[in-house]
Amino acid sequence: MTTLRVGGVPEHFNLPIHLCIEEGLFAEKGIHVEWVEFPGGTGAMNSALRNDEIDVAIILTEGIIKDIANGNPSKIIQNYVSSPLRWGIHVAAKSNFQSIADLEDKRPAISRYGSGSHVMAYVQANELGWDTSKIECVVVNNITTAIEALTEREADYFMWEHFTTKPLVDKGIFRRVGDFPTPWSSFVIAASDKAIEKDQKSLELFLSVLNAKTKIFKSLEHIEHALSERYEQNLEDIKKWLSITSWSQKSLDKKELELALNYLEKLNMIDKKSDNQLYLTQI
Repeated sequence: MTTLRVGGVPEHFNLPIHLCIEEGLFAEKGIHVEWVEFPGGTGAMNSALRNDEIDVAIILTEGIIKDIANGNPSKIIQNYVSSPLRWGIHVAAKSNFQSIADLEDKRPAISRYGSGSHVMAYVQANELGWDTSKIECVVVNNITTAIEALTEREADYFMWEHFTTKPLVDKGIFRRVGDFPTPWSSFVIAASDKAIEKDQKSLELFLSVLNAKTKIFKSLEHIEHALSERYEQNLEDIKKWLSITSWSQKSLDKKELELALNYLEKLNMIDKKSDNQLYLTQI
């Protein structure tokens, strides 16, 4: 049996993979999927791909594109969640910030440099016409330390997925001042070049099993309740999230890749755009 080390965030987007593991669907195809959790998000997964600590990552589109452009020996092998990610813009509940406009030239908390929270802070600032050279990021690694940083006024705002952070808003820890959707698909599936060369057949089988599950995921009986219980989310929030979320079984559209690359180049986050073959491959 071949082992694939698959990394992802501890969020509701990845329940289809957990169901495939728990139901033995990967094992039926001769694949042992070892799930590796990354509360630190995309930046931590990029490091793990670079260091051969995982073979596959379920990872934010803009984060992996940036890291591949800057030398990560990996490729995007498929799109995963084709709907945009809804980034909630959060401040400490007792802060004086009341709107997104109040956050110009303020300090964003980010999980790591190269993470989605890092890239999207710049994308949002660019969209709003702010001077991105004035952004001073504060690295917090994960949500827990983001709470501390905002509460202690070591950082001013934190961008993270809307529904993942909603329980913190409901508890009065964070206050959301707005949302910012990505201009492209939320998550893609990336694999290291080493895994692509060594385990292409296993990657093909992994994708076929996962795609079969994501095709039917939203129609599974009581899936809203399963998501609500596992991820400690309000049932109505989960229903709303499901209604705006779409999984993909296809390659990432080259137009989306170009759009992300154009943003990253404009924001000086990559040296220059490269040929599409650097980023995408067919499995």
